[in-house]
Order: sequence, then structure tokens, then C-alpha cells
Amino acid sequence: MLSRRMGNEFYRQDDQRGARVNALFARIARRYDFINDLQSFGLHRFWKRRVVELAQIKPGTQVLDVCCGTGDIAIQAAAAGGIVVGLDFTPAMLDVARHRPASFERRAGKISFIEGDALKLPFEDQSFAVVTVGYGLRNLSNWKVGLHEMLRVAQPGGRLLVLEFGKPDCPPWRWIYFTYLKAVVPLLGWAFAGSAAAYAYILESLKHYPGQRGVEREMRELGMHNVRVVNFLGGVMSINYGEKPAVAAASHSLKTHLGKRS
Repeated sequence: MLSRRMGNEFYRQDDQRGARVNALFARIARRYDFINDLQSFGLHRFWKRRVVELAQIKPGTQVLDVCCGTGDIAIQAAAAGGIVVGLDFTPAMLDVARHRPASFERRAGKISFIEGDALKLPFEDQSFAVVTVGYGLRNLSNWKVGLHEMLRVAQPGGRLLVLEFGKPDCPPWRWIYFTYLKAVVPLLGWAFAGSAAAYAYILESLKHYPGQRGVEREMRELGMHNVRVVNFLGGVMSINYGEKPAVAAASHSLKTHLGKRS
């Protein structure tokens, strides 16, 4: 892995974080889906299907997929009957999403892909019944702000789902997993996308992300209901699930939570 000390060009903990991440995904957009299949042995497709299943999407459900990338979750949500907006801040990823055959075959007017900032979602409060993010929360310069924004645009009773690389609770298994991310995944990036650093970034960013347990705690602190974690492969991947409470309760919880940080 290329560490920050050796000059990983994509990971920063400063005001350049967003620009660096944008550059990363612009570089790998055309090979993104292919390498996802390689590094996950195709399992990422199953994990994304589980997100859509847990979201309980019915015909006409208003869905926002934040950091939608090449559109996997958005397309599946539309196939389930949702009216879907896929939002991402990297034009190259959105270009792939818009031109995928599955987008045209399944959307039938039910998907729109737009460019936007996950930290400042361009939607009114309480706009969506379901808000998802797949492999995006970890990449934000402030993941808590991103989660707050997801909650803001969710309707009362709305469902929030976060699919992300996890941190296994079992120390030996975590070591094996992190070793795979360090030794194997950057080689795949180098061989098939021409950039080891772009895939070394996964482990570097994961080290600075609280994992599923941290997101679970934040959801509870925000007053969300039915909060739970769905782990895969012993926590290698995870889905955080929570529901927005009644309007008054959600507003009070969010104001109280933000007040603690001011």
C-alpha cells in the first residue's frame, strides 16, 4: 500500500479531501465496476441487493441514492418500483451510470442522475421515503454531516441505509481483512485501472472511518429508530439501518445533537 507518508495522492484530512476523492473516482470510473467484481469476488452485487431489500421499496417510493457512483443501487431501487434520484459529485461516474444499458432498460423514467454535494444535498427537508448510500459515507470530508443531511431529507418514518466497508469485531479476522486490502487490492488497481494508489486509498480511508459500530452510535445519538447493523463475512462489509422518527422527535434530537458539538 502507498501510505500517506509515501505520498498517497488521494487521501487527505484537510480542505482538499473532496477534490482528491473526486480526482480518484474520475480516474477509475471506466474500470470501477469491473474491479469491484474482482476485489469482492462479485459479492458486492449481493450486498447492494440486500440494501434494496431492506429498504422495502414499493411502487412509487421516493428514493435518494447518495454518492450513487455508476448507479448499481439506484438501478435496483428503480427496478423494485422506486422513483429514484441518484446523486454524485463526480461527472465521470455519472456518465457511466447514465449510459449503462441497465439504466435504460429498467428506469422507464424512474431514475434521474444528478451532480451534487452529499454534504449539502439540494433537496427540501422530508423529500424521500428511502435514503441510501453505498461506499460513499467513508469518502466524505465529514461523514457525520453527510449522515445528518441524509436524515434531514428523509421523511418521518423514512429509512436510511449505509452500505460500507466494515471493521470486523474479531481482531484476527480484521488483521486478515486489512492485509488483503493492503497487499492485494492495490495490485488489482495497478493491473486493471493503472493506479495502485487509488485502491490503496480504501484501507487508508477505512482506518480513519469509525466503521459500522461508529455509524450505529451516531444513528442512535440522532434519535433514529430500529437502528441495527447487518454484517457480511464477519463484518468485512456492513449495512447500517435506521428509521427517522416523528417530525417533532427528529427535529429535537438533531438540534440537541448539533448543540452538543457547537
